[in-house]
Amino acid sequence: MELFEVEVTCPDKDSARSVASACLRARLIACANILPKVESLFCWQGQIDSESETLLRMKTPARHFDAVCKVIRENHPYALPAIVALPVQAMGPGVADWVTQEVQDAKICD
Repeated sequence: MELFEVEVTCPDKDSARSVASACLRARLIACANILPKVESLFCWQGQIDSESETLLRMKTPARHFDAVCKVIRENHPYALPAIVALPVQAMGPGVADWVTQEVQDAKICD
């Protein structure tokens, strides 16, 4: 099974937690990592800008990418969240099975 690590920057830890929690409740991701205080440099509306942001990384099967994007857009404060999916080339023993199991399990995760 092809797995993705989906990344999106958020303005702060609270918004990253909100997006991650929504994806977890929907059983679209197995886990999320929140990395605060990244500096983002980008071109926006013709000017170079920079922001202190929080990076959110989530592990999911590739088949859930579109649904994850939908949940991100519904729960993200930015008008255009920069969502990126990176294919996972390898994982430690058992991790891929765990990711797959978590998104297929019908139980609710609170």
